[in-house]
Amino acid sequence: MQDYTIEKTSLASTFTGDWNGTVWGNVPALEIANFHGKSSNHRPQTLAKVMYDDTGVYVIFHVSDRYVRCVDTTRNGLMCADSCVEWFVEPVAGRGYFNFEINCGGTLLAHYNAQSAAIRYDPVEIDDARLDLVRIFHSMPKVVDPEITESIEWILEFFVPFELFESFVGPVNRDPLTIWRANFYKCGDATSHPHWAMWNLIPVELGFHKPEFFAPIRFG
Repeated sequence: MQDYTIEKTSLASTFTGDWNGTVWGNVPALEIANFHGKSSNHRPQTLAKVMYDDTGVYVIFHVSDRYVRCVDTTRNGLMCADSCVEWFVEPVAGRGYFNFEINCGGTLLAHYNAQSAAIRYDPVEIDDARLDLVRIFHSMPKVVDPEITESIEWILEFFVPFELFESFVGPVNRDPLTIWRANFYKCGDATSHPHWAMWNLIPVELGFHKPEFFAPIRFG
């Protein structure tokens, strides 16, 4: 079982994707390195960092990739078909989880699923007013077509305010030592070299909507 501590920050993110800069440079990284057996031989290195302040949670991904493709520009579209990073998170035990899926061009899918157990995936699509609260930086163009086959690095950084979570699940605790549960993913279903990578391993059939395999993320 993986484990990660989210440190509190007093520095405002500039949303420039500065992985090694003043804001993000000293934040520990986690690695999304568990690839499902159905993946192609492409194994992109994907790292993520997380921090929080009094207003919400910040997440940044650094991907060393190839075969990068990005064609969906529709909010709540099929982001997983493109070169994509994802954060699934359960802020309140037993109150369901959120999935944030963002392709390398910065287009967002965000759903809330009230089921916290492996019963069924029955999402509520998060509306535009709430999605407007999510801030996103992306280093790649909004559309990448044709596919980039050579090696390339890209950054995806985003912010989710606590008020978005609370509009679905009520008050969320973010005091020090509070534990949320989450998983982090990298995929590219419709690229020439499809792959499905996880932070915390899902040792069963392919599918990311398995909250029983979420791992602890602790507020520092």
